Amino acid sequence: MSRKVKDFIEISDHTSLDMLINTLVAIRDSLPADAEPEMKLRGDDVFGRRLSITYMRELSEEEQACEDRYAHAHASADAIEIERLRASLEDVPFKRQELRSAA
Repeated sequence: MSRKVKDFIEISDHTSLDMLINTLVAIRDSLPADAEPEMKLRGDDVFGRRLSITYMRELSEEEQACEDRYAHAHASADAIEIERLRASLEDVPFKRQELRSAA
């Protein structure tokens, strides 16, 4: 069973523009093609602001082992049906639109 989880990368608000651009390029280049990354500005004036990047990734081996260990607890008929539907949705063809550069 293949499953993805949402992971986060946060960037502090105390950085130079060049450092921010380099960091964002490095993050983008290191993500897999199907990561579906999103960036949001989070926080406030009291606790500070952060750029928060979320992306989808496969479970690590350790996470998968933990998931497998407790899978029997979720083996209800509803969970089995949900898993079957999730697996069938992965087979639905999806055509992603390419972003056009503003050049």
